[in-house]
Amino acid sequence: MAGYGTDDGFTDYVTAAGYDMPAGSIPAARQRGSAYIDGTFGARFIGMPTGGLEQEREWPRIGVPEVRDDQIPKRVVNASYEAALIELREPGSLSAVVSGTSLVKREKVEGAVEMEYAVSDRTDLTTAARPVVTVIEGLLAPLLKTPTPGILVV
Repeated sequence: MAGYGTDDGFTDYVTAAGYDMPAGSIPAARQRGSAYIDGTFGARFIGMPTGGLEQEREWPRIGVPEVRDDQIPKRVVNASYEAALIELREPGSLSAVVSGTSLVKREKVEGAVEMEYAVSDRTDLTTAARPVVTVIEGLLAPLLKTPTPGILVV
């Protein structure tokens, strides 16, 4: 399964953005970056994949205003390039593995400072472990469903 965009497109994007190109496999980083985009934002994208559940990637999609059914928006490709760049800089950083035992609520060192962290008992570990990349959020915002407000009963 190929990542969004192309290796040359990724190189051009990195150069145009003024980033230094990290060492590593560009195709592998593009693959992981695209998987991050699909896994993190897929359910929130407007429309539905053109190939239904059999489609490997979330794009192309049908039912997206101003986007052809066979088109992958440049915003999606660029967001995947940003994610790929993060992966090249620090491999595995987009796919953190966490468990409840990895959370530290309080630490105390005898004769030293005691630290307590703001950790809720109801913390969603997958949300807490997911990196928030504002440039990716911004690129994809016009393609995401608007959250439906909850119903307030008075």
